[in-house]
Amino acid sequence: MKFLTYYFVIISAFAYTQTPEDFIIEIEPINIAGAPGVHSYSWGKTSDQKWVIIGGRIDGLHQRQPFAAFLDDDNNKSAFVIDPITEEVWSTDLSVLPASIFEQLKSTNQNFVQRENTLYIAGGYGYSATIGDHITYPNLTAVALDELANAIINGASITSYFRQLTDVNLKVTGGQMAILDDTFYLVGGQLFDNRYNPMGPNNGPGFVQEYSNDIRTFNIDDDGTTMNLTNYQFVHDTVNLHRRDYNMSPQIFPNGELGFTAFSGVFNYSDMPYLNSVDITSPTNYTVNNSFNQYLSQYHSAKLPIYDTTADVMHTIFFGGISQFTLDNSGNLVEDIDVPFVKTISRVSRESNGTMQEVDLGYIEMPALLGSGAEFIPVNQYYYENEVLDLNEIPNTKTLVGYIYGGIESSAANIFFINDGTQSFASNVIFKVYINKSLAGLHSATPLIGSNVLNLKVYPNPIKRNLNLTFFGASNQELTIQVFDTGGRLIMEEGHFVETIGQQELKLNVSKLSEGSYTVQISNGILSDQKRFIKL
Repeated sequence: MKFLTYYFVIISAFAYTQTPEDFIIEIEPINIAGAPGVHSYSWGKTSDQKWVIIGGRIDGLHQRQPFAAFLDDDNNKSAFVIDPITEEVWSTDLSVLPASIFEQLKSTNQNFVQRENTLYIAGGYGYSATIGDHITYPNLTAVALDELANAIINGASITSYFRQLTDVNLKVTGGQMAILDDTFYLVGGQLFDNRYNPMGPNNGPGFVQEYSNDIRTFNIDDDGTTMNLTNYQFVHDTVNLHRRDYNMSPQIFPNGELGFTAFSGVFNYSDMPYLNSVDITSPTNYTVNNSFNQYLSQYHSAKLPIYDTTADVMHTIFFGGISQFTLDNSGNLVEDIDVPFVKTISRVSRESNGTMQEVDLGYIEMPALLGSGAEFIPVNQYYYENEVLDLNEIPNTKTLVGYIYGGIESSAANIFFINDGTQSFASNVIFKVYINKSLAGLHSATPLIGSNVLNLKVYPNPIKRNLNLTFFGASNQELTIQVFDTGGRLIMEEGHFVETIGQQELKLNVSKLSEGSYTVQISNGILSDQKRFIKL
């Protein structure tokens, strides 16, 4: 999360219009005795629809103090089997496995994907007793799901159902892994070694943090006994792929092409969440979408991709989590730069012409501040092979389409600076997720007019000479940039013309200003946004 002083900014008061919904999302909580509270875990499904849960953490939001953050005792060291139909739970201790496998599988924020009966888990961050420190694991572990689940249920040995290889290209935590045309994609994430420290590596325990900035692709040759990584390649983008702990979802694009969209995530070079998205269709083909901003879901949470074949519209639903923006009761976008926990359930839709629109569903929200680090687990019916829900195949009734499980539940929106480990916890609540097409038109949602939000960011701060400004601008737009001192006096003023829509960046030379605190304001004549900075 973002570690800055808390404040709100009211961006603007747009004339929002409510749009009737073609289908309604409904959620219903169930409590299954024995289901663990866990978040940031990996999961797979057996052939008879049981869930296998591995890794993640059993505490809440990590604490700030290095000695209290990411403790080994807070790792999930068991494998769980959950049957959502019979509401039964079984578990086993993973410490019986070889150390290299056990240590990786108890880590958090692993990258994972299932192919047929095998769950592949790459990377993850946690304490290694072998190394004597916290590391990101350079391993790929294959898990035989049906065999493992049967062994756990019957109390049999589990050791023969895990295989592992080591490859430094898989030393990633907080990325996303997926499969397209039998090619594995490992997108984004970071390498993080040693103890976590929010004050930086020069203020206490040192650490190594290197964002991958990559789309890494490879094949896994696996005959059930031996496993090899082949055809490894990558594309590198230090600007647009510098993101982690985000949502990547399978997509069907307007031309019928299959791929993925990497939504939002953290952190850009202004030390704030990304608002743009990246579409991926092949190992070397990706497109950055700077004409759309996603405001309501910045961190990894449960998500549901839905395709409407008739209308050729791709929807992605995001359930709770943490977000830089919310909507107030008047429909205004409200920014909180601490990126708090939220209850928001939102939808991003890609129309047949490629344009994207985000809406706050409004008629429904999470019942508590939860969702971050949760997962959506689909049922078997109604889905394409790429796990996109086929909206047109769903009956015109209330239809179960999947479950939300786990995640962090917080007692308040912003708890980081007061977090002693008691303000949040790992949830064990399971939510049934329904789509109800029979209620089409009954509820409305609030669209966000994201292109009208300036979303000004400044860095570095404090600054001696050139202050970098990033903001969202519309085409053929004249902007005014002004600097005010603490007394409100205008000190500097410049004009700037925006030629093309999207994220903009410019430098403001403040070298002649005296040392002190100032406010920079950007305005397009209708909207304005401002940020404080310190001149050294």
